[in-house]
Amino acid sequence: MTAGALARVIREATDQPGEHAVGKDAERCDLCGDPVPEGHRHLLDTTADQVLCVCRPCSLLFVRDGAGQGHYLLIGHRRRRLAPVPTEPLGVPVGLAFFVPRADGSVHAHYPSPAGATRWEIAPEAWRATVARCPDLATLTADVEALLVNTVQGRSQHWIVPIDDCFRMVAVVRREWQGLSGGSRVWPEIDRFFAELTEQRG
Repeated sequence: MTAGALARVIREATDQPGEHAVGKDAERCDLCGDPVPEGHRHLLDTTADQVLCVCRPCSLLFVRDGAGQGHYLLIGHRRRRLAPVPTEPLGVPVGLAFFVPRADGSVHAHYPSPAGATRWEIAPEAWRATVARCPDLATLTADVEALLVNTVQGRSQHWIVPIDDCFRMVAVVRREWQGLSGGSRVWPEIDRFFAELTEQRG
């Protein structure tokens, strides 16, 4: 994800209720220009590496695999809680991170910070070993789904989620972080974020 794509989803995640009300300033579909409601779907523009807002009629155009001809990918809504995934071999320096497989076979890891998400590339052999231990990771849809992990202070939360969820989590960190250590608000809010995740079929 580029900084622009990340900023787009973070902006939506941190908007106050009512900011997307229908009107001249309403959030609009990036394909047809119609207003989009709260909870609307997103497309990933793989050429520009940007996240686009889409209304329901436009989103339906991309439901079938290959409908976007590799240019547009509909970001799904599958969520699945996993048994603990050993991420130490992936070289993750923190306990809160997400991992996005890319269409070219690479895997990018991201961890949130007050300034946004820091990214680095995972060694291919380390990712293959992790998938061997957790075959569900082989079902991740490239570019639009991620492994989301929180093992901070003994927590054990491992999920397959759409990248929208990951960026909303980044938004929580940016919004609540205080001082050098994060302050007293950020971790309760992260715990609330994970508690509100519910399993959904893709």
